[in-house]
Amino acid sequence: MRARPQSSPPREAQGTLSLGPHPRVLVIKLATLGDLLLATPALRALRRRYPDAGIDVLTTQASATLLGESPLVNRIYTVDKYAFDTPGQLLRRPWRPLGTLPLLARLRARRYDVVLLMHHLTLRFGTLKYRAMVRAIGARHTVGLDNGRGGFLDVPVADAGFGALHEAEYDFAVVEAAGATLPRHERGLHLADLGWALDDQSAPDASARRVIAMHPGSGTYSVARRWPAERFAAVAQALHEGWGAEIALVGTADERSLREDILSWLGRPAWAFSADGRTPPKALAELLSQCLLFVGNDSFPMHLAAAAGTPVVAIFGPSNAHAWGPYAPDAPGLPGTQARVAVVRRNDLQCSPCIYRGHTLGTPEGCPTRPCLTELGIAPVLAEARRLLAARNVGSAAPAD
Repeated sequence: MRARPQSSPPREAQGTLSLGPHPRVLVIKLATLGDLLLATPALRALRRRYPDAGIDVLTTQASATLLGESPLVNRIYTVDKYAFDTPGQLLRRPWRPLGTLPLLARLRARRYDVVLLMHHLTLRFGTLKYRAMVRAIGARHTVGLDNGRGGFLDVPVADAGFGALHEAEYDFAVVEAAGATLPRHERGLHLADLGWALDDQSAPDASARRVIAMHPGSGTYSVARRWPAERFAAVAQALHEGWGAEIALVGTADERSLREDILSWLGRPAWAFSADGRTPPKALAELLSQCLLFVGNDSFPMHLAAAAGTPVVAIFGPSNAHAWGPYAPDAPGLPGTQARVAVVRRNDLQCSPCIYRGHTLGTPEGCPTRPCLTELGIAPVLAEARRLLAARNVGSAAPAD
């Protein structure tokens, strides 16, 4: 179902807030792991601007562990947003939202100076949900994106639609309205923001064990984002033959059968293996940080690889690469390119992206034929892999016996 914002135009932010040296800040980001990771550079800007602030985050139960060791936040609160994410869920279990009342009371008692709402107001029901939430919390100020539905925001930030800015840049726009910013070359994803001491590790030696990570899955939100698994197998074979690479297949426990299919197509060689689908994000980050390259679909592992400093070849189809592509604005650039990340997609289809475009949700399930992915061959993926491997001086090598 497509939703349109109200006809009133977005309001422009009226300058920036002056919060003082010790503000109490609540960031609301009810997001999946990937979206929450994309918000961490904005959290870093907030912590740098207000080093003595109490910065709390309200997020989902499934994503909260990502910030469990982060030096950027003081408290993490969680809510089961999926219990009342749609009108149908609310009608079936109208008592479920009552479970959030004690949490909202705790947040109200914190007497926040500002709530930073890092969400697009795409659907009317979602807008009502966030409006009720921030009203119950009762902060002095509320900052958020306004696409015409943000009348409850006293500091609106113009929302030009999905893909007009990268989602990480929209998060920056929200914290900038609260006086926090970073220069563009400092805005990249860093594992240190999560409290994970992996950033200081040296890059893997190209002459040592050559491991390339691949993620053929896409998480649970939209399996329509998956490039055909047999093409991942073909790319894996080519990377092994051309660079002597070992292939680490990563993903969730639910995607195990997908990884097993690829191993079967490859003949279960010694140079390809499937990582444990129960690997926690920190352990996955450590694995990715030691890989020469990551190749995968739009997903949390793609963003985590970018945070680990691993070159990324991201394959996009129905989803919006301008909004959720691998984010590395701090990566040194090659002429006309970025040295560390690449997006491979069909640029000749007017229907792509079909998920989150403009101010609409679009079609998360994609279309039945999905030509944006089913007609995307392996040649452009291998070309970008070759470019990124060359950029880090990884030459071709005969495969090991």
